[in-house]
Amino acid sequence: MIKLILVRHGQSIWNAENRFTGWVDVDLSEKGKKEAKKSGELIRELNINIDISYTSYLKRAIETLTIILKTLNLSMKFNTSWKINERNYGSLTGLNKEETKKKLGEEQFKRYRRSWDVAPPPMAEDSQYFENFGPLNSGIQKNKIPLTESLKNTYERVVPFYDLEIKKNLKNGKNILISAHGNSLRALCKYLFKISDTKINELEIPTGNPLIIEFDNQLKIKKYYYLDKSRAKNIIFNQ
Repeated sequence: MIKLILVRHGQSIWNAENRFTGWVDVDLSEKGKKEAKKSGELIRELNINIDISYTSYLKRAIETLTIILKTLNLSMKFNTSWKINERNYGSLTGLNKEETKKKLGEEQFKRYRRSWDVAPPPMAEDSQYFENFGPLNSGIQKNKIPLTESLKNTYERVVPFYDLEIKKNLKNGKNILISAHGNSLRALCKYLFKISDTKINELEIPTGNPLIIEFDNQLKIKKYYYLDKSRAKNIIFNQ
C-alpha cells in the first residue's frame, strides 16, 4: 500500500493563546514541540520508508517536520510551498477567538471560522501582520498574497498543488509525509474523502497526530486512521 501521512503542526504559541494565526509566522509552543516529537515516534513504529516530504512556508509547520525527520533519523531535503500555507484569516488575524465570538455573535463567528465559502473581512493593506508573514512568504508575488480567504479559497490553491506535485509521486509508489495546517489539511481531506460543502464544517484536524491514508496502485483510498487513537477525530468520508 502507498501511504500519505498528513500531520497538522504541533500546537503553536498562538494556538495556546487561542488567537487566529493564519499566515503570521509564530513558533511552536513547548507542548507543540513535544507533539511533533511524538508524531515522529508514532510514524517510526510504522517501520516504513518516507520517500518525499512537504511543508508550508510557515515555521511552525517547518519546525514540526524538522522534528519528525530528526526523530526518524532522516536527513532528507524537504519541499516547501506557500500553496499549503494556513488559510489567511483576514481582519481576524491576531484576535482572540473567544473575545471575537462575543463581539460577532456565535452564528457569524461560526460562519467566518467554519463555513465553506464565507471569508472574513480582508486584512488592511497596511496591517502590521504583513511584516510577520515570515521570510519565505516575501518571495511570493504581492498580487498572489490573499488579504482574506474562505476554506474554498484555500482549497483552490491546495488541491491543484496536490494534483500537480504530490499525486504524481504517489502514483510512482512513493510514501509521502506532509506537515501543514488545520485548514490546508481540511481542504485536502475534503478533496480526498469527497466531503460535501455542508459537512466539511464538522471536520477537525488535531495538532501533532499523524493521519495515515493508504492507497492502492490506482490511488483509491483503502484505509485511513490516526496513529494516536486517544486524540483521533472523526473523518467524514463521501458525505
